[in-house]
Amino acid sequence: MNLRLSAALGPYDHVRGLRPQGIDLLLLELPIEEIFFRFTKFREWDCSEMSFGKVISLMAEERPEIIALPVFVSRVFRHSAIYVSNPKIRTPKDLEGKRVGIPEWAQTAGIYVRGLLQHEYGVDLASIDWRQAGVREPGRVEKIQLRLPPGVRVQAMPEHTLAGMLAAGELDAAISARDPGGKRLFSNSRELEADYYRKTGIFPIMHVVVLRREAYERDRWIAMNLFKAFEEAKQRSLARVADIGASQVPVAWVADHARQWQALAGDDFWPYGLEANRRTLDAFLQYGHEQGVCKRRLKVEELFAPETLERAKI
Repeated sequence: MNLRLSAALGPYDHVRGLRPQGIDLLLLELPIEEIFFRFTKFREWDCSEMSFGKVISLMAEERPEIIALPVFVSRVFRHSAIYVSNPKIRTPKDLEGKRVGIPEWAQTAGIYVRGLLQHEYGVDLASIDWRQAGVREPGRVEKIQLRLPPGVRVQAMPEHTLAGMLAAGELDAAISARDPGGKRLFSNSRELEADYYRKTGIFPIMHVVVLRREAYERDRWIAMNLFKAFEEAKQRSLARVADIGASQVPVAWVADHARQWQALAGDDFWPYGLEANRRTLDAFLQYGHEQGVCKRRLKVEELFAPETLERAKI
């Protein structure tokens, strides 16, 4: 008999048809914010997609209740995640001294953007007046305990929304994975992101697959079997994207876009595993520690089930 595991994932093409050996998956497809909220707060299922920012915060605890697989189901460059309403903001340095909204300080997209602002553009994060609120719904709060760096202050505004404050001129800018309104700071974000990748090798990881540690420690073999199944599903997806004979998604020139990205990133242009992603992982762990999202500087190897980091060879 197969082992039954529950899992919650977004409806990605690259997780379609997961077939882990020895495992029957009870797969729940839910909105991303609901998955993150319910698993972070209640650990309702055995396997879950999870915000990378929350992952590193929890993994920095003495006895983390989760362990990650090096499976990165969502990756997005984030130069395009900075929105401005103040016409005087034309460059990243112009954000200094301004009121900037965020959905959560520990939102993964925001961690990457602040790391980008600090390390690529020399922005002093402590000089910014940070305001925290839901993007379009009031009441959003931080889900983890923060240890903000010296000089950084974040004002929670639970009765407001980023969209509303931007429209009313109560914010000069916002950093958000979802569009809160306003104009993007970088109108040529795609070109900047490609240059950033060439320079740094960083392809930002947004969401990671994790296991409840209780389920993992009871049957440690599930980590590698799940990892292999995710890798196989991803390879099938990459083949579909590259197919020029039939359109797999309702967007023109998908195969051409895939070839352009492949020319820049290599044949496996959506890599799983540790070594192929070490630069991105190291950078994110640095940003998370600098910004007070996790209380200690983690090593990359600490994040992942050790069974997924080595493969049998013939």
